Amino acid sequence: MRQAPTRVQWDPERHLRLQPLRHRSLQLGLSGEAAHLYADEWIVSITDVTPLARTVHAHVREGELDVARQLLPRVRPYPVDDEALAHLYRQAGTTVELASQ
Repeated sequence: MRQAPTRVQWDPERHLRLQPLRHRSLQLGLSGEAAHLYADEWIVSITDVTPLARTVHAHVREGELDVARQLLPRVRPYPVDDEALAHLYRQAGTTVELASQ
């Protein structure tokens, strides 16, 4: 595992008040060559979202969750077939019931 260029991890999504939600998101950790390729060749742009995060946080602090939620970027599930998804779950030592089963 130490020499693997990637790591698979499933993390719970979070509510605006940071409580875990029932679904999880895949996070990939990169090291070695994968990290260098990502940083030097695969990134095409970077957007600073700090001002947006501060605005969202201010609305959450004020209890304006609907307003804060409207400001969040739309997130779409990445299209992946069940076989590839099952492989990722196995790599992470996690099991899941897939839609096609």
